[in-house]
Amino acid sequence: MAAPSQPQKSTYDVIVIGAGIQGSYTAYHLAQRHKDTLLLEQFLLPHSRGSSHGQSRIIRSAYPEEYYSRMMPESFRLWQQLEAETGTTLYRQTGLVVLGPPGEPELEACRRSLGVDEVLDAAALAQRFPGFRLQAGQVAVLDTTAGVLFADRALRAVQEAFRRHGGALRDGEKVLRIEPGATVTVTTTAGVYKAPRLIITAGAWTGAFVEQLGLRLPLQPLRIDVCYWREKQPGSAGLGSVSPCFLTLGLSQAPHGIYGLPSIEYPGLMKVCHHHGSPIDPEKRDQVPSSAPRPDIGILSSFISSYLPGLETQPAVRETCLYTNTPDEDFILDRHPKFSNIVIGAGFSGHGFKMAPVVGKLLCQLSLGEKPSYDMAHFAITRFPGVLGAAQ
Repeated sequence: MAAPSQPQKSTYDVIVIGAGIQGSYTAYHLAQRHKDTLLLEQFLLPHSRGSSHGQSRIIRSAYPEEYYSRMMPESFRLWQQLEAETGTTLYRQTGLVVLGPPGEPELEACRRSLGVDEVLDAAALAQRFPGFRLQAGQVAVLDTTAGVLFADRALRAVQEAFRRHGGALRDGEKVLRIEPGATVTVTTTAGVYKAPRLIITAGAWTGAFVEQLGLRLPLQPLRIDVCYWREKQPGSAGLGSVSPCFLTLGLSQAPHGIYGLPSIEYPGLMKVCHHHGSPIDPEKRDQVPSSAPRPDIGILSSFISSYLPGLETQPAVRETCLYTNTPDEDFILDRHPKFSNIVIGAGFSGHGFKMAPVVGKLLCQLSLGEKPSYDMAHFAITRFPGVLGAAQ
């Protein structure tokens, strides 16, 4: 979908930089509101250089933080609306088990967010889902609403819906310069565009963009190992496409948490990943030598040996993805403190994909000067000390 060499139009109501899932959903909401919207993407679509590629992501109602769990009913509903609008299946309900020590505060918060009383002990979990082996004394909470979002398909669907609503999507255009003002000017490798509103949803590249605008956000891009593990005996581990997703909270074996999805992307292979990675410059992602140490693989191998004994302990397929983390792993959804017509959506910290329909709605509302649908205190730029000083 290469952009034409000469832009046919240069002025828009809103420009969105970054056509990952957050930027694409933001642009979609704007186009639905009849705003003339330009969505810019530096790479040719589809691509695997950011955070929105791959076939699957977990969607769940269970969240330790109430401000996220409150968003999930609307997020499920908006995903269903996109399915209906595009005639595309985007979600498979599999359930999710949250594993951890009994009484662990985040695990208990997840249980409360679901409104359930039941916790499963090791025997009950093994009876229900034979592939999982809890350690003595540990428990699991079941989220029956959870499942898998088909990520690549979802990204294509929302981009196509955006264009059907009249939006302009131009890929293969790297943004070179942003000039703030009452009218923002965005210069790319292919043209110059102007709009009274700008939204930056550029994933791991956001930090560099906002530095141009006098803002230093504590955003850390991480390279994540996305690993797929083969069943020792096909079909015997109870971890096929009908098994649940899982995630861990508060386990000493998984200091940053481990999550897994059933064998949907690669038949017979379960996706199990550590929710952490190595700091990386996104511009140099492809320059990392394959021999570079990857301690997360060792953490995953040890976890699988203990908790998923039906899987081989070395990954059969290993891919990479980028997370962009904030120090508290909460999102940034806010206006620039100096240029109120520039809105920033960043720091989705590896758990934002499922909430993209609501995030896009909130960024749209911020850009249009409307009262956001949710309390935005946890997503404010001002929660980070020193950021405002850099922006003055």
